[in-house]
Amino acid sequence: MTVTAYILVKANTGDADRVKAEIQTIDGVVDAHIVAGDVDFIVKVTVDSPARVKDIAAAGIQGISGIEDTQTYIAMG
Repeated sequence: MTVTAYILVKANTGDADRVKAEIQTIDGVVDAHIVAGDVDFIVKVTVDSPARVKDIAAAGIQGISGIEDTQTYIAMG
């Protein structure tokens, strides 16, 4: 089983390049983009279970200094 998810990330730091670089080191992260709008990053992950998506969002991304909030969307098809 392969699970693809998109994690929208809000950050409260001016150091977007550092945050992006840290996000990209997380196992399962396929891509990370700095974006304009209501969120600061959109992160694509591809993993083997929904539980792993949760681990990446909660323990991985939210553990990075400067991260304020995340919203996770699992792709359905």
